[in-house]
Amino acid sequence: MSQPLKPILRIDFPPEDRLGRGKMQLLDLIRETGSISAAGRAMDMSYRRAWLLVDALNRMFSQPVVASQRGGPQGGGAVVTPFGEELLARFRAMETKLAATLADDLSWLDGNRS
Repeated sequence: MSQPLKPILRIDFPPEDRLGRGKMQLLDLIRETGSISAAGRAMDMSYRRAWLLVDALNRMFSQPVVASQRGGPQGGGAVVTPFGEELLARFRAMETKLAATLADDLSWLDGNRS
């Protein structure tokens, strides 16, 4: 049996930024692990790549999405800010709306694929 069809949400922020499932997955993992490096490892990416994605997210919005703390007595770490939590929730809601809106069309496509 073939895999079900699934729409993928990506929002372009001209001229060069994008918001999509990869950055949202990274935010989920930062929330879970409390660490940019651990979240990156879980996605099989370097710390530098993960940090660049977090930096891009923080630059895309007027409020920070992730707050990080350098090492010290408690060590380093990162947290998804309240704004970042809302961003995650809204993005997930948009994904749900997209799938519901396209359900009939996806079913038609699925029924007609080889």
